[in-house]
Amino acid sequence: MEFDYLIVGAGLYGCTFAHVMRQSGKSCLIIDKRQHIGGNTYCKNEGGIQVHQYGAHIFHTSDEGIWQFVNRFVHFKPFINSPIAKYYNQTYPLPFNMNTFKALWGVTNAVDAQAIIKEQTSRYAVVRPSNLKEQALATVGEDVYEKLIRHYTEKQWGMKCEELPAFLIKRIPLRFTFDNNYFDDTYQGIPSGGYNVLTSGLIGNTEVRLGVDYFKHKDELNAMANQVVYTGKIDAFFNYQFGELQYRSLRFDHQLLNDISDFQGNAVINHTSPDVAYTRVVEHKHFESVICNHTVVSYEYPQRYVKGEEAYYPINDEKNNALYQQYKVLANENPKVIFGGRLAEYKYYDMHQVIAAALTKAKKQLS
Repeated sequence: MEFDYLIVGAGLYGCTFAHVMRQSGKSCLIIDKRQHIGGNTYCKNEGGIQVHQYGAHIFHTSDEGIWQFVNRFVHFKPFINSPIAKYYNQTYPLPFNMNTFKALWGVTNAVDAQAIIKEQTSRYAVVRPSNLKEQALATVGEDVYEKLIRHYTEKQWGMKCEELPAFLIKRIPLRFTFDNNYFDDTYQGIPSGGYNVLTSGLIGNTEVRLGVDYFKHKDELNAMANQVVYTGKIDAFFNYQFGELQYRSLRFDHQLLNDISDFQGNAVINHTSPDVAYTRVVEHKHFESVICNHTVVSYEYPQRYVKGEEAYYPINDEKNNALYQQYKVLANENPKVIFGGRLAEYKYYDMHQVIAAALTKAKKQLS
């Protein structure tokens, strides 16, 4: 045994786990099938602009301990996420707040906005909505649903809203103040120099081997360590013996625009109309307020997941969650392997939640 831990995946979970273990004198080997560290937080420097290669990543948390922890490795610049929704040629501030309602209906006070929403939702009062469409109409009414939810959601999931479970949109935040701050968290920011600085700091001098396919060398790699930390797809680990879990995938079209200094005037614009196939356009320079004569924009296209490609979002409906529970039983019966992260736990995690989960698991190992 050359290492105490073999960590499969150089994303935030694996890097955080390795940091704790290294601080405690344990030896780790991190492997990843990609040619870079950081998982989906990986950034590419394009002339001073940190381009989020796998979608916009904005760090936010109300956990002071987690915020202090990440700031030990990189300084986080304050950044308030204030996305815009574009429906054909109309634009609406997000999240749903008085600025949105003013753009929709011309109202300037909460009483008038609430009255319109009450009037629209009263026509769709359902005790137990059976799908996402019913849930949305009963919560926000036709205008918000048609212009800001319906088509975006159908593009995101590749299904009609009538076919999607209600829980996906069960808690739609409605703010009756003029507040475009998308997140409610106390701490919000973007790491100076990109997320690679954070993941590199977490890794430190831990050995990393990139371009390594765990499943092609599974027995050989497992034999190198006392314990395995696995952050990949849990169904793949068990060779899909109960069947495949479902995911949604994404395709990114990154464009360097040398002759444009500002393409859209905002970091994130959601495209909620059905006339375009993409859901979001991200202009990365706005994350760190980079001043230069060029810009980089990324078009985000949701895709049907195909086995072997990148899995981004678990589809946590009743069927898939039941299937995951079968795999979880197998995972619990495998004491040599720790399963952690979004894919291994078949759970949507924000970045601060991934870090917190890895810290908790690593500390438990050391206790």
